[in-house]
Amino acid sequence: MVAILRSLLLILLLTHVADEVSATTVTFFNKCSHPVWPGIQPSAAKPVLARGGFGLPPNKAYSLNLPPLWSGRFWGRHGCSFDKSGRGRCATGDCGGSLFCNGLGGTPPATLAEITLGQDQDFYDVSLVDGYNIAMSITPLHGTGKCSYAGCVSDLNMMCPVGLQVRSRDNKRVVACKSACSAFNSPRYCCTGSFGSPQSCKPTAYSKIFKAACPKAYSYAYDDPTSIATCTRGSYVVTFCPHHR
Repeated sequence: MVAILRSLLLILLLTHVADEVSATTVTFFNKCSHPVWPGIQPSAAKPVLARGGFGLPPNKAYSLNLPPLWSGRFWGRHGCSFDKSGRGRCATGDCGGSLFCNGLGGTPPATLAEITLGQDQDFYDVSLVDGYNIAMSITPLHGTGKCSYAGCVSDLNMMCPVGLQVRSRDNKRVVACKSACSAFNSPRYCCTGSFGSPQSCKPTAYSKIFKAACPKAYSYAYDDPTSIATCTRGSYVVTFCPHHR
């Protein structure tokens, strides 16, 4: 009887370990010299994870298990201040003045990491379509297939054209870089109206600046499809300020 119980316990343990190994994990790693407050927004009908946001000090990491077939986006907020109830504001990427975004997206401009988990293949990318605030990357681990790196390592705030700049309250530095769509609200830059197709919406001088600085990230709505990366049964590391050592 004891041997049977031991065997059952071993099977249960091995099953639990197998489930954990097969689960998709995303680890947020802050390599910035300042705190970052990651935001998480699920796609429609997908669950909110970690209440949609949390704080992450420099050189710290935080891991989450993603439910099967989950999809959504991650971004980094910076320059944040919250009271004990979680109310406050962020200089960039704010989500309604709350530490916990609870399904809300970040206010542009914000660098986005997007992921969709599939039955046989995951899709992920880093997008500058909503502008840029913090350098970000996605690096897959343990998966099969191409499993390539995606990201924007360059500090676009250092090279942001004047017309796209978001400056700090004291006006001394650039804290984010708008997309041309957000800055000028023109169909040509937003890929809307008569420009609402890949054939009619082409790269502009602004999106070319983004693409030259960050070739592994989406620079506008109809960017080269190679900006999308794929991997099978991987786990992922989302790094803020990946260029920092």
